[in-house]
Amino acid sequence: MPAFAANLTMMFNEWAFLDRFDAAAEAGFSAVEYLFPYEVTPEAIAERLARNNLQQALFNLPPGDWGAGERGIAALPGRFDELKANVERALDYVAATGVKRLHLMAGIADPHDQDASSSYRRSVAYTAGRLGEKGIDLLLEPINGRNMPGYFLNDFGIAERLIAECGLPNLKLQFDIYHRQIIHGDVAMALRRLLPITGHIQIASVPSRNEPDGEELNYPYLFSQIDGLGYDGFIGCEYIPRGRTLDGLGWFAPFARS
Repeated sequence: MPAFAANLTMMFNEWAFLDRFDAAAEAGFSAVEYLFPYEVTPEAIAERLARNNLQQALFNLPPGDWGAGERGIAALPGRFDELKANVERALDYVAATGVKRLHLMAGIADPHDQDASSSYRRSVAYTAGRLGEKGIDLLLEPINGRNMPGYFLNDFGIAERLIAECGLPNLKLQFDIYHRQIIHGDVAMALRRLLPITGHIQIASVPSRNEPDGEELNYPYLFSQIDGLGYDGFIGCEYIPRGRTLDGLGWFAPFARS
């Protein structure tokens, strides 16, 4: 049976951030994820995880200046020293939360620019190596250009080739089904082919990015496919509730922790 992680950046926004851990656990989730933890202390997050018997499924490394429009710095020339400092900052939260996988955002850059491509490869190799020393997987997530115009890593094929070329055992794909459907489609066949290099899966309806209970994708079928393929990781619920979070959890009821 699939195991789901509530995305606390998008879900349970009726509560303050730390209280979302409590709300997710009360709703039956056994794990959580979110974009960034860095506005609260590692100790505060660790306490909420322990209090609620929750696992930390995933979070992102620091993305640069998010408020100014940056969406990662890995592909940005001249930012390597900052990236290295960001890795160390993230490791403080790794130690506190016990998380086993982190996502590295590439940034807004032209994928055909050689300087950006070189910067990205260097950043990926360094970050994967440093996280590997701690037993942590590094994830790369292709993101569609509709939600994030100009994002460097906007193609699953590019991510697949880079993972193969690097040959690092802890470098894996973050397979967001929402982004896959918008960029390429062919979700079920892609899951079958790419699952061996996949470290995390995320879901949302397409095109609205709401609960996974309608629109273009047949999620009950996809869940059965994921289960049948032997995936034993978490599925992150990175969707925007249509209304109150709890009102939209009917799809989740069969999977909730009792």
